[in-house]
Amino acid sequence: MDEADEAPPLAPLTPPPGDPSLADPAPGPDFVTPVDHVFVRTHLGLPEIDAADWTLTVEGLVAHPLRLDLADVLALPARQLTAVHECFGSPFRPDTPTRAVTNVEWSGLSLAALLDRASPLPGARHVVFEGADTGSFRDEEGLSYVKDLPLDTAHRDGFLAHGMNGEPLRPRHGYPLRLVVPHMFGTNSVKWLTRIVLTDERPKHMFTTTFYTRTLPGGSEPQPVRELDVNSKILSPGPGAELRRGALTFSGRTWSTSEVVRLDVSLDGGPWEPATLDILGSDPAWQGFSLRRWLTPGPHTIRSRATDAAGRVQPPPGSRNSIHEVAFTVR
Repeated sequence: MDEADEAPPLAPLTPPPGDPSLADPAPGPDFVTPVDHVFVRTHLGLPEIDAADWTLTVEGLVAHPLRLDLADVLALPARQLTAVHECFGSPFRPDTPTRAVTNVEWSGLSLAALLDRASPLPGARHVVFEGADTGSFRDEEGLSYVKDLPLDTAHRDGFLAHGMNGEPLRPRHGYPLRLVVPHMFGTNSVKWLTRIVLTDERPKHMFTTTFYTRTLPGGSEPQPVRELDVNSKILSPGPGAELRRGALTFSGRTWSTSEVVRLDVSLDGGPWEPATLDILGSDPAWQGFSLRRWLTPGPHTIRSRATDAAGRVQPPPGSRNSIHEVAFTVR
């Protein structure tokens, strides 16, 4: 589920100058997004990784540094996690809505399993994640993709995925191992993971403190882009659709850091009315919504607005998670 209407190019994966976004495939109504429809984002290109040579290290402020190869990782007990996975969008246009979002069944293990084996030292406060992708970005050379999380957050939520939707990770989705952080934007879910470093302070880096920061409403200081916004997207009808007259079902998906407790729909600028909303299960997945109405022939618009359990409401136009609107025609 994303913003483009065409299949993504298999190559090149290098983004156009000044924008890390890539074209995305057409969305589908599936609860779990097919792998071919999962969006791809890269800042430094697609690394070439030989699984036979790949290793993951856990180092820094730990009592027992670790080095694991792929066989070591795959031998650890695995479980599944179905989670909504959303791209924040271009760091140069943080208020531009993208709604590039999917719902993926990840296979892997809890990051806590490795952190506990490594035994963090008392001074450890942050966990730094580094991918194998390297290159230049915004005229800075020799970069690798680096993100960080507070240690307690990483221990509680971090998930190391080696599979998606029942198959091994594909190279462009982070093979052989990637970090997944439920409830957070995809920029935090480092692909092609090679190093996990525990530190006493946050790293200053292109992708930690220069880009992917924002000042939230009511705040005064920039914060790292982490927690998801409350959001929704109308899937049916699609933009510009022509529908036959009759009883029509409007549907879509909604998601947030917590359960979405209300999804309102407005037709043709009319009053907001509650749609039927799926209940969130035990996994941090998205929720479906639907509304059935009879419309007369002519042009129409439909808007969706989500409210989550924390009381956050999708804002009006002007924000990256603004109310979603679709224009269509009834014949």
